[in-house]
Amino acid sequence: MINKKKIDGKRVSSELKGWIRSEVLALSDQDRIVPKLAVILVGDNPASKVYVRSKSKTAQKMGIEISDYSLSSNISQKDLESLIEELNNDTQINGILLQLPLPDHLNTSFLLSKINPDKDVDALTPYNAGKLLSGTARLVPCTPLGSYILIKTRLEKLSGVNAVVVGRSLLFGKPMGQILLLENSTVTMTHSKTKNIKEHCKKADVLIVAAGRPQMVDASWVNKDSIIIDVGINRVSLGEDNYKIIGDVDFENVSKVVKAITPVPGGVGPMTIACLMFNTLTSAQIQNGISPFPWNELHSKLNI
Repeated sequence: MINKKKIDGKRVSSELKGWIRSEVLALSDQDRIVPKLAVILVGDNPASKVYVRSKSKTAQKMGIEISDYSLSSNISQKDLESLIEELNNDTQINGILLQLPLPDHLNTSFLLSKINPDKDVDALTPYNAGKLLSGTARLVPCTPLGSYILIKTRLEKLSGVNAVVVGRSLLFGKPMGQILLLENSTVTMTHSKTKNIKEHCKKADVLIVAAGRPQMVDASWVNKDSIIIDVGINRVSLGEDNYKIIGDVDFENVSKVVKAITPVPGGVGPMTIACLMFNTLTSAQIQNGISPFPWNELHSKLNI
């Protein structure tokens, strides 16, 4: 029963990556264009290193070239700005990914704003945020896009749907809310200051949780018709250097109640990387005057 309810992000991302790879190969064969992604990693954050390795490995499998820039944690703001400007001006580079978080002495918002919007594969520049707000975006943030695709595998029509987003970050919550608004969903944004947050969540047709609190949402927060997207990734110690990864939702118990739910791991995570590959392809197409495939129709390319 639980398997039927589980929204399998690994399976969906595999389908999506298969289609993206075919598009990358077609771009290379027909137009002699090979998308190239520059990945900037500052410092020695272990989690960031793992993410970058995973992204690089996936890109290579997809036919996307990678340029890695591993920088010292004490790099100056000026030197990092100079590197970004250099990559902006390099016509061989189609996408620029600045791996977050950055060391505290660096101004993250300002550095992101320096990335050429057409090369902004994370879609975090103010320009691309504004394009999403106006409904004209060609690049949208990877994790919200991946979450949107997973929702669409279970609920084709989102117009009028009561959608609740837990979390209001610039990286996820706010763009997720905008994507749902573009689908004409009725969107409720909740956060740490929301009163009676549990009551909002219980009324949701679609509940997307990105709170950063392990298993915050239990079975009493949901209803039998809810579709749950768990964006949380929490590392919980089991003692003696052992740990496990859990989400913001109590999967075991919530899955017994709801219509569908993403697991952690194996849900949203794989979709984020797949959508990064899509954005890199899109960036290459934009820079070469080729109309990209609409991000809000990606679910139509899935055989699920």
